[in-house]
Amino acid sequence: MEEYRFFALLSRMRYITRWGLMRNTFSENVQEHSHQVAVLAHALALIRRDILGLQADPERCATAALFHDASEILTGDLPTPIKYYNPDIKQAYKQVERISGDKLLEMLPEQLRPSYAPLVHEDDPSVLDIVKAADKLSAHIKCMEELKAGNQEFESAAKQTRKALEKMHLPELEWFMAHCLSPFSKNLDELE
Repeated sequence: MEEYRFFALLSRMRYITRWGLMRNTFSENVQEHSHQVAVLAHALALIRRDILGLQADPERCATAALFHDASEILTGDLPTPIKYYNPDIKQAYKQVERISGDKLLEMLPEQLRPSYAPLVHEDDPSVLDIVKAADKLSAHIKCMEELKAGNQEFESAAKQTRKALEKMHLPELEWFMAHCLSPFSKNLDELE
């Protein structure tokens, strides 16, 4: 009987810690991050579709977000300052992610590969822009939560992620930031 390792490897996302170069008040792993990005991508797509009246596929965005960092199972999480240091490194890392994604897909039954390939290698621009926005939004929320806990180590990262979000000029992201972002800096009593 042939065994397929894809799902067992995906479950190991919880062992890959994010923000490795930063002192954290609480750790975050890739599995937790992917879940939050999926929730945020789904919300952004719903805002695009149901509030702004534009085309969006919330389920596709959420599913793509669940798999957006799947290649890190094999590569680990490369810190952002290194990953985007210069265009050559950025391009080389994109190749590494592509090869890692291909290797993961080879761990599935051949009949399932066509269904998972677009998720592991998402290339629909209308999905990608939402997933990228949700990914950056998740990073910004992490910064906000760390600052709320008194960890000033995240002060410059919070400013950088906020600026990156603003530069995206996505109406659904701007709506979310105006209406849903500030509650992340409140405590539980303030949320009730």
